[in-house]
Amino acid sequence: MDIEFDPYKSRINERERGLPFALASQFEFETAVFKVDARCDYGEVRIRALGKIDGRVHVVVFTEREHTIRIISLRKANRRQVYLYEQEISRP
Repeated sequence: MDIEFDPYKSRINERERGLPFALASQFEFETAVFKVDARCDYGEVRIRALGKIDGRVHVVVFTEREHTIRIISLRKANRRQVYLYEQEISRP
């Protein structure tokens, strides 16, 4: 699946968090934990995923468009999110 993103938002994210959206191409989607973000009506289905990039847990928020994943947000996971990820992947 292809990954796309808004280059302007990516530059802001890189400046504020040190993470350009292009890093999402290294996100381990196959071992990630997914949850639909239903906190608001965004006008589209947004999915929040916890997964690893270079061995560290990150949070990626994205939407699917045909055969493309559109990145909305990318950041390092906080302690609580790392714990949730580890609990989910350790379940049988």
